[in-house]
Amino acid sequence: MARIAIFGANGAIGHRVVSEALDRGHTITAVVRDPASVTRTHQNLTVTTGDVLDPASVSAVARGQDVLVSAVGGGDGPGHQATMKPSAESLVAGLHALGSGAPRLIMVGDAGSLRTPGGGRVWDAPGLPGDVVLIMRAHGDALEYLRGVATEVRWTSLSPAARIEPGRRTGRYEAGLDDLVTDERGESRISTEDYAVALVDEIEKPRHIGERFTVAYGG
Repeated sequence: MARIAIFGANGAIGHRVVSEALDRGHTITAVVRDPASVTRTHQNLTVTTGDVLDPASVSAVARGQDVLVSAVGGGDGPGHQATMKPSAESLVAGLHALGSGAPRLIMVGDAGSLRTPGGGRVWDAPGLPGDVVLIMRAHGDALEYLRGVATEVRWTSLSPAARIEPGRRTGRYEAGLDDLVTDERGESRISTEDYAVALVDEIEKPRHIGERFTVAYGG
């Protein structure tokens, strides 16, 4: 079983990753700003405070872990997109400071930079709100930063489908790399529960070290 620390453990995706990992017997350190926001109790769950934008905090949280997950998203409010690349930089700096004993990093990504069947990117779709595009672009900047430090840390970025929302855990999904995964109707979607399944699967059986991959319901 793995020792996993999760930044953003109380978020929409983070808390589902916590639940999925605990259900599989892993040991979790939930890293949040307000410990009172984590209401679940479990013998394999520890709650602590941490700041994903502070490399020293990242090092302190990551020390002794097997995997460090960042489920810190762009958020919905103005200015939240500004945290994406800085958080990636802080995570890499904090892990780099630990040297060869640093855990693997898995970052929750975004669908915006995925290629579409028409040859563009998801973020090129007409009618997207401006703030949504800014968040997508910020995730894209963070991904490009990770791709530039491939030799410094063992990283993976997991992009969801174009539509991700709470739903049912089916335990099934189809994986791809830089191309949007769609079903037989051309829709790209996944539940947050099955996204968490895919992320924990990647923890247990690493297949995408040093690259981005994506998951959705296939055809």
